[in-house]
Amino acid sequence: MNRILEFFQQLRQLDFNDIGRWPLPFHIFFIALFWAVASLGAGYAFVWQSAKPVLEKAEREELDLRASFEQKQMKAANFSAYKQQLAEIERSFGAMLRQLPGKTEIPNLLVDISQTGLAAGLQEELFQPMDEIRRDFYAEKPIKIRLKGAYHEFGRFVSDIAALPRIVTLHDIDIGPTGKDAPPDQLTLNVTAKTYRYLEEEEAAAEAAKKAPAKKGTARPGGKPATAPPPKPRPAAKKVG
Repeated sequence: MNRILEFFQQLRQLDFNDIGRWPLPFHIFFIALFWAVASLGAGYAFVWQSAKPVLEKAEREELDLRASFEQKQMKAANFSAYKQQLAEIERSFGAMLRQLPGKTEIPNLLVDISQTGLAAGLQEELFQPMDEIRRDFYAEKPIKIRLKGAYHEFGRFVSDIAALPRIVTLHDIDIGPTGKDAPPDQLTLNVTAKTYRYLEEEEAAAEAAKKAPAKKGTARPGGKPATAPPPKPRPAAKKVG
Protein backbone atom coordinates (compact mmCIF):
# COMPACT_ATOMS: atom_id res chain seq x y z
CA MET A 1 0.00 0.00 0.00
CA ASN A 2 2.88 2.34 0.88
CA ARG A 3 4.55 1.58 -2.41
CA ILE A 4 1.39 2.50 -4.32
CA LEU A 5 1.06 5.79 -2.45
CA GLU A 6 4.73 6.47 -3.04
CA PHE A 7 4.28 5.70 -6.78
CA PHE A 8 1.39 8.16 -7.15
CA GLN A 9 3.32 10.79 -5.17
CA GLN A 10 6.29 10.44 -7.52
CA LEU A 11 3.89 10.52 -10.47
CA ARG A 12 2.56 13.92 -9.35
CA GLN A 13 6.14 15.23 -9.06
CA LEU A 14 7.07 14.31 -12.65
CA ASP A 15 8.07 17.13 -14.99
CA PHE A 16 6.32 16.59 -18.30
CA ASN A 17 8.67 19.13 -19.90
CA ASP A 18 11.66 16.92 -19.11
CA ILE A 19 10.50 13.39 -19.93
CA GLY A 20 14.05 12.18 -20.58
CA ARG A 21 14.93 12.39 -16.86
CA TRP A 22 11.99 10.31 -15.70
CA PRO A 23 12.81 7.06 -13.88
CA LEU A 24 12.67 3.90 -15.99
CA PRO A 25 9.53 2.47 -14.32
CA PHE A 26 7.56 5.56 -15.35
CA HIS A 27 8.78 5.27 -18.94
CA ILE A 28 7.61 1.67 -19.01
CA PHE A 29 4.27 2.59 -17.37
CA PHE A 30 3.41 5.36 -19.87
CA ILE A 31 4.54 3.30 -22.87
CA ALA A 32 2.31 0.42 -21.72
CA LEU A 33 -0.55 2.86 -21.11
CA PHE A 34 -0.11 4.33 -24.59
CA TRP A 35 -0.15 0.91 -26.24
CA ALA A 36 -3.23 -0.11 -24.24
CA VAL A 37 -5.13 3.02 -25.32
CA ALA A 38 -3.93 2.58 -28.93
CA SER A 39 -5.01 -1.07 -28.95
CA LEU A 40 -8.44 -0.20 -27.61
CA GLY A 41 -8.86 2.56 -30.21
CA ALA A 42 -7.74 0.31 -33.06
CA GLY A 43 -10.02 -2.48 -31.85
CA TYR A 44 -12.99 -0.14 -31.72
CA ALA A 45 -12.22 1.36 -35.14
CA PHE A 46 -11.50 -1.84 -37.04
CA VAL A 47 -13.22 -4.66 -35.17
CA TRP A 48 -16.27 -3.10 -33.49
CA GLN A 49 -17.24 -0.78 -36.35
CA SER A 50 -17.03 -3.60 -38.91
CA ALA A 51 -18.90 -6.04 -36.68
CA LYS A 52 -21.63 -3.55 -35.66
CA PRO A 53 -23.78 -3.94 -38.86
CA VAL A 54 -23.62 -7.72 -38.49
CA LEU A 55 -24.72 -7.44 -34.88
CA GLU A 56 -27.58 -5.08 -35.77
CA LYS A 57 -28.72 -7.43 -38.54
CA ALA A 58 -28.64 -10.36 -36.14
CA GLU A 59 -30.70 -8.37 -33.61
CA ARG A 60 -33.30 -7.55 -36.26
CA GLU A 61 -33.47 -11.19 -37.33
CA GLU A 62 -33.88 -12.18 -33.70
CA LEU A 63 -36.86 -9.82 -33.33
CA ASP A 64 -38.44 -11.16 -36.55
CA LEU A 65 -37.91 -14.77 -35.48
CA ARG A 66 -39.32 -14.00 -32.04
CA ALA A 67 -42.45 -12.41 -33.57
CA SER A 68 -42.85 -15.35 -35.97
CA PHE A 69 -42.43 -17.80 -33.10
CA GLU A 70 -45.06 -16.01 -31.03
CA GLN A 71 -47.54 -16.06 -33.93
CA LYS A 72 -46.96 -19.77 -34.57
CA GLN A 73 -47.19 -20.49 -30.88
CA MET A 74 -50.53 -18.67 -30.74
CA LYS A 75 -51.82 -20.65 -33.74
CA ALA A 76 -50.63 -23.89 -32.22
CA ALA A 77 -52.33 -23.04 -28.94
CA ASN A 78 -55.62 -22.32 -30.78
CA PHE A 79 -55.32 -25.24 -33.23
CA SER A 80 -58.08 -27.29 -31.60
CA ALA A 81 -60.37 -24.22 -31.58
CA TYR A 82 -59.65 -23.65 -35.27
CA LYS A 83 -60.51 -27.28 -36.04
CA GLN A 84 -63.81 -26.97 -34.19
CA GLN A 85 -64.55 -23.71 -36.00
CA LEU A 86 -63.79 -25.32 -39.37
CA ALA A 87 -66.04 -28.27 -38.55
CA GLU A 88 -68.83 -25.86 -37.56
CA ILE A 89 -68.41 -23.93 -40.84
CA GLU A 90 -68.56 -27.18 -42.81
CA ARG A 91 -71.73 -28.20 -40.97
CA SER A 92 -73.32 -24.79 -41.60
CA PHE A 93 -72.32 -24.90 -45.26
CA GLY A 94 -73.76 -28.39 -45.59
CA ALA A 95 -77.02 -27.24 -43.99
CA MET A 96 -77.24 -24.27 -46.36
CA LEU A 97 -76.41 -26.51 -49.33
CA ARG A 98 -79.26 -28.83 -48.36
CA GLN A 99 -81.59 -25.84 -48.54
CA LEU A 100 -80.82 -25.49 -52.25
CA PRO A 101 -83.34 -27.51 -54.24
CA GLY A 102 -82.37 -29.90 -56.99
CA LYS A 103 -83.29 -29.46 -60.62
CA THR A 104 -86.41 -31.59 -60.28
CA GLU A 105 -87.64 -29.60 -57.25
CA ILE A 106 -87.68 -26.19 -58.95
CA PRO A 107 -91.21 -26.52 -60.48
CA ASN A 108 -92.71 -27.36 -57.09
CA LEU A 109 -90.85 -24.47 -55.49
CA LEU A 110 -92.24 -22.06 -58.10
CA VAL A 111 -95.73 -23.27 -57.23
CA ASP A 112 -95.00 -22.71 -53.53
CA ILE A 113 -93.90 -19.11 -54.21
CA SER A 114 -97.04 -18.41 -56.25
CA GLN A 115 -99.29 -20.00 -53.63
CA THR A 116 -97.62 -17.90 -50.91
CA GLY A 117 -98.79 -14.70 -52.58
CA LEU A 118 -102.33 -16.00 -52.99
CA ALA A 119 -102.42 -17.25 -49.39
CA ALA A 120 -101.46 -13.76 -48.20
CA GLY A 121 -104.59 -12.38 -49.89
CA LEU A 122 -102.76 -10.78 -52.84
CA GLN A 123 -103.92 -10.68 -56.43
CA GLU A 124 -101.29 -12.07 -58.77
CA GLU A 125 -100.94 -10.17 -62.04
CA LEU A 126 -97.54 -11.44 -63.20
CA PHE A 127 -95.52 -14.53 -62.40
CA GLN A 128 -92.76 -14.87 -65.01
CA PRO A 129 -89.85 -17.27 -64.41
CA MET A 130 -86.69 -16.08 -66.21
CA ASP A 131 -83.72 -18.01 -67.59
CA GLU A 132 -81.33 -19.56 -65.12
CA ILE A 133 -78.03 -17.85 -64.31
CA ARG A 134 -75.31 -20.39 -63.51
CA ARG A 135 -72.60 -19.68 -60.96
CA ASP A 136 -69.70 -21.82 -59.72
CA PHE A 137 -71.61 -24.58 -57.95
CA TYR A 138 -75.18 -23.31 -58.05
CA ALA A 139 -77.68 -21.67 -60.38
CA GLU A 140 -80.10 -18.88 -59.57
CA LYS A 141 -83.61 -18.70 -61.00
CA PRO A 142 -85.10 -15.17 -61.10
CA ILE A 143 -88.89 -14.74 -61.19
CA LYS A 144 -90.60 -11.46 -62.01
CA ILE A 145 -93.71 -11.03 -59.85
CA ARG A 146 -96.40 -8.36 -59.76
CA LEU A 147 -98.98 -8.45 -56.97
CA LYS A 148 -101.85 -6.23 -55.90
CA GLY A 149 -103.09 -5.81 -52.38
CA ALA A 150 -102.81 -3.92 -49.13
CA TYR A 151 -99.57 -3.00 -47.42
CA HIS A 152 -100.03 -5.42 -44.51
CA GLU A 153 -100.69 -8.23 -47.02
CA PHE A 154 -97.33 -7.47 -48.62
CA GLY A 155 -95.74 -7.82 -45.19
CA ARG A 156 -97.38 -11.19 -44.71
CA PHE A 157 -96.18 -12.29 -48.15
CA VAL A 158 -92.56 -11.36 -47.36
CA SER A 159 -92.76 -13.12 -43.98
CA ASP A 160 -94.18 -16.30 -45.55
CA ILE A 161 -91.47 -16.26 -48.25
CA ALA A 162 -88.81 -16.11 -45.53
CA ALA A 163 -90.46 -19.09 -43.79
CA LEU A 164 -90.19 -21.36 -46.84
CA PRO A 165 -87.89 -24.38 -46.30
CA ARG A 166 -85.89 -23.41 -49.39
CA ILE A 167 -83.79 -20.28 -49.91
CA VAL A 168 -85.74 -17.53 -51.70
CA THR A 169 -84.55 -13.92 -51.79
CA LEU A 170 -86.43 -10.81 -52.90
CA HIS A 171 -84.81 -8.10 -55.02
CA ASP A 172 -85.76 -4.85 -56.80
CA ILE A 173 -88.79 -4.28 -54.58
CA ASP A 174 -91.06 -1.48 -55.84
CA ILE A 175 -94.38 -0.60 -54.17
CA GLY A 176 -96.61 2.03 -55.73
CA PRO A 177 -100.25 3.07 -56.12
CA THR A 178 -102.42 0.87 -58.31
CA GLY A 179 -104.38 3.57 -60.10
CA LYS A 180 -106.95 6.32 -59.77
CA ASP A 181 -109.97 4.00 -59.74
CA ALA A 182 -108.47 1.56 -57.22
CA PRO A 183 -109.23 1.76 -53.48
CA PRO A 184 -106.80 4.03 -51.57
CA ASP A 185 -105.36 1.12 -49.56
CA GLN A 186 -104.63 -1.02 -52.63
CA LEU A 187 -101.04 -0.98 -53.87
CA THR A 188 -98.99 -2.73 -56.53
CA LEU A 189 -95.84 -4.66 -55.67
CA ASN A 190 -93.24 -5.35 -58.34
CA VAL A 191 -90.48 -7.64 -57.13
CA THR A 192 -87.93 -10.10 -58.46
CA ALA A 193 -87.78 -13.30 -56.44
CA LYS A 194 -84.68 -15.45 -56.79
CA THR A 195 -84.44 -19.09 -55.84
CA TYR A 196 -81.35 -21.22 -56.11
CA ARG A 197 -80.43 -24.81 -56.87
CA TYR A 198 -77.18 -26.68 -56.70
CA LEU A 199 -75.63 -27.86 -59.94
CA GLU A 200 -75.37 -31.56 -60.60
CA GLU A 201 -71.84 -32.95 -60.93
CA GLU A 202 -72.06 -33.04 -64.74
CA GLU A 203 -73.37 -29.47 -64.87
CA ALA A 204 -70.68 -28.21 -62.49
CA ALA A 205 -67.97 -29.94 -64.54
CA ALA A 206 -69.33 -28.43 -67.77
CA GLU A 207 -69.47 -24.97 -66.16
CA ALA A 208 -65.88 -25.32 -64.95
CA ALA A 209 -64.79 -26.42 -68.43
CA LYS A 210 -66.35 -23.30 -69.94
CA LYS A 211 -64.41 -21.03 -67.57
CA ALA A 212 -61.11 -22.90 -67.99
CA PRO A 213 -58.72 -20.97 -70.30
CA ALA A 214 -58.02 -22.60 -73.65
CA LYS A 215 -54.52 -24.01 -74.10
CA LYS A 216 -52.18 -21.99 -76.28
CA GLY A 217 -51.46 -23.32 -79.73
CA THR A 218 -54.47 -25.66 -79.85
CA ALA A 219 -56.49 -23.63 -82.34
CA ARG A 220 -56.01 -21.08 -85.06
CA PRO A 221 -58.15 -17.99 -85.66
CA GLY A 222 -61.30 -19.22 -87.35
CA GLY A 223 -61.72 -22.29 -85.18
CA LYS A 224 -59.46 -24.70 -87.10
CA PRO A 225 -57.00 -26.65 -84.98
CA ALA A 226 -53.35 -26.00 -85.64
CA THR A 227 -51.45 -28.91 -87.23
CA ALA A 228 -47.71 -29.45 -87.26
CA PRO A 229 -45.98 -29.41 -90.69
CA PRO A 230 -45.08 -32.84 -92.07
CA PRO A 231 -41.47 -33.91 -91.50
CA LYS A 232 -39.06 -33.33 -94.35
CA PRO A 233 -37.79 -36.49 -96.04
CA ARG A 234 -34.17 -37.31 -95.38
CA PRO A 235 -31.83 -37.53 -98.39
CA ALA A 236 -30.91 -41.06 -99.40
CA ALA A 237 -27.42 -42.13 -98.45
CA LYS A 238 -25.02 -42.38 -101.39
CA LYS A 239 -23.31 -45.67 -102.00
CA VAL A 240 -19.56 -45.60 -102.05
CA GLY A 241 -18.37 -47.72 -104.98
